[in-house]
Amino acid sequence: MKDTKTRMLAEGGVCIAMSLALSYLKIPIGLSFGGFGGSIDLVMIPLIVFAVRWGCGWGVLAGLAFGTLKYVVANGVAVNWVSILFDYSVAYAAVGLAGLFHRRYELLPLAALIGCIGRFVIHFISGVTVYAEYMPEEFMGVSSLTPPVYSLLYNGTYMVPNTILAIAVCALLIVPAKKIFAKR
Repeated sequence: MKDTKTRMLAEGGVCIAMSLALSYLKIPIGLSFGGFGGSIDLVMIPLIVFAVRWGCGWGVLAGLAFGTLKYVVANGVAVNWVSILFDYSVAYAAVGLAGLFHRRYELLPLAALIGCIGRFVIHFISGVTVYAEYMPEEFMGVSSLTPPVYSLLYNGTYMVPNTILAIAVCALLIVPAKKIFAKR
């Protein structure tokens, strides 16, 4: 039992470190739309694989740790402490929901979708609550915006491509993950 827990903690640390390293390889997209942030990157992939390997609880914890570290060490952008929690800690913790498919490596793409939807929901809530006061008069050619429409459009600009990318990469990882993780 102790060896398994040690292995899980070590893998969690490695996956968090991989996600942090990947956070520096990104295509910034949110700022180009006049917003605060958002980018297309691969940071969720190690978190999704870890969550599927070790389960939802550990996946959420790894995502929480990563999100908090990402804000601190990877030049996070926030307007207040609530936006730090929503846009980093809680949003990446939601990626750990991929662990609902614990040890179901053939379902990695579906796990990626669930993790991405979880993250999007948290970003959406943040956009409706925290960032509503910063909403522009016009966004992406749409005027008379409501906070939910603004949040949907803004967060969709980077979460839709991230979701597609995560699903595609996780689909490519099905066979290797089954081979690598066949034994614990």
